[in-house]
Amino acid sequence: MIKYSIVIKSTKPGTKKELIQETKAYGVAQADEILDLDKFCQHIADHNSPFSKGTIKGILTDAVSCLREQMLAGNKVKLGDLGDFHVELDTEGAVTTDDFSTNNIKDVNIRWTPSSKFKHLRQEATFQLVPSRSAQADAIEVVRNTDTIHGLE
Repeated sequence: MIKYSIVIKSTKPGTKKELIQETKAYGVAQADEILDLDKFCQHIADHNSPFSKGTIKGILTDAVSCLREQMLAGNKVKLGDLGDFHVELDTEGAVTTDDFSTNNIKDVNIRWTPSSKFKHLRQEATFQLVPSRSAQADAIEVVRNTDTIHGLE
């Protein structure tokens, strides 16, 4: 189940909050837990894998290193059901092709094109509305600053 909260955001990004005239309500996913590499590897190992957490971690660590190497070589890597990884350049335009040089390349971004197993998650997802992180923090502050929680809902 994907937990989400509702937040109000400007429809004009980059506008200072005081100047925001146009806002809309948006859903924002709220993760319950962040799985680091160790926890993720243990999760894989717990799914009847014949490999230990350490073996899985080694494979994934090497895979990340090799994926980075291939991206820097300008290659596209297709990882089956995971999808495709490739580079995309963030460039500053030049007046003519003769004026364009590597100085116009401002950043190299990695793009992931998901496979069909990841493209259609919406059809399988279920959702639960939860308080925003800000509302959760406010509620915790009220509890900490109150002698009793009678009436707190």
